Amino acid sequence: MIIRMETRADHEKVYDVHRQAFGGREEESKLVERIRRSDQFVPELSLVAEMNDEIVGHALLSVAHIVNGEDRHEVLALAPIAVKPSHQREGIGGQLIDEGLRRGRERGYDAVFVIGHPTYYPRFGFVPAGPRGFELKQFEVPENVFMVCELSDGALSNITGELVYPPAFME
Repeated sequence: MIIRMETRADHEKVYDVHRQAFGGREEESKLVERIRRSDQFVPELSLVAEMNDEIVGHALLSVAHIVNGEDRHEVLALAPIAVKPSHQREGIGGQLIDEGLRRGRERGYDAVFVIGHPTYYPRFGFVPAGPRGFELKQFEVPENVFMVCELSDGALSNITGELVYPPAFME
């Protein structure tokens, strides 16, 4: 299996991966399309997992902001991420996350935020964001599913505020 940057030729297959992974729902697939059209899209952080010339997974990290008064700090949001049901529980999602974190770090981002399963994401370095001084007002979610992963030690030590997702998430 290889993990690589998504290309335009992958778009239809990526749409299908998300549709399958989310039980036939198309909301996540359409979210990917909206993010691609936005200023917050970072092509190098739209990753596909390819196995035997088949796209079996996709992860997207896009630009979000920590806002505190007039201060805005660029960070990344990991969403959505999907693996075809026929390939789940094979470690593909984890490899996509690891590669996304690595590429985010390489590009100089300080942190990645996620709304996700509280027992899955900590293995990648995610911790609850609330106790670190971050809040989420755009979505009502249980506190333990709003998490952050610092991409370098101490990168967020002087940053607190509200995580603001890209407008594409609100459409």
